[in-house]
Amino acid sequence: MRTTYMAKPKELEQKWHVVDADGQTLGRLSSEVASILRGKNKPQFTPHVDMGDHVIIINAGKIHLTGKKLRDKIYYKHSGHPGGLKETTAGDMRANKPERMLELAIKGMLPKTSLGRVQARKLHVFAGSEHNHQAQQPEKYELRG
Repeated sequence: MRTTYMAKPKELEQKWHVVDADGQTLGRLSSEVASILRGKNKPQFTPHVDMGDHVIIINAGKIHLTGKKLRDKIYYKHSGHPGGLKETTAGDMRANKPERMLELAIKGMLPKTSLGRVQARKLHVFAGSEHNHQAQQPEKYELRG
């Protein structure tokens, strides 16, 4: 009788990857990074174990959006008080908080569970080309396609 392999947290090794967002499309970059954070790029992927690697995204301010999304895509946040709904267009978000735009896109592709929250903490986004994780010796990650 054959048994299915289930990875155990002690057997895993986690790497650090650097992804350059310069000229990349928001959705395509986000889906691939979410896959790395979950660990789906590894052959021993197990859904209920945190197998993902840490991902550092640089040049978030140079992310590309297709079509009229810079003007038409709207991000909402609510203060919790009556009349506290705030709207921000994608163009304003990219100009003021490009890290937040990428974080929202990637976190939306992760599971909405405690495991998803742990995986989301492994995401590090920087607007410029510098990051403060040189001590972890991250490897440059080439995106597919």
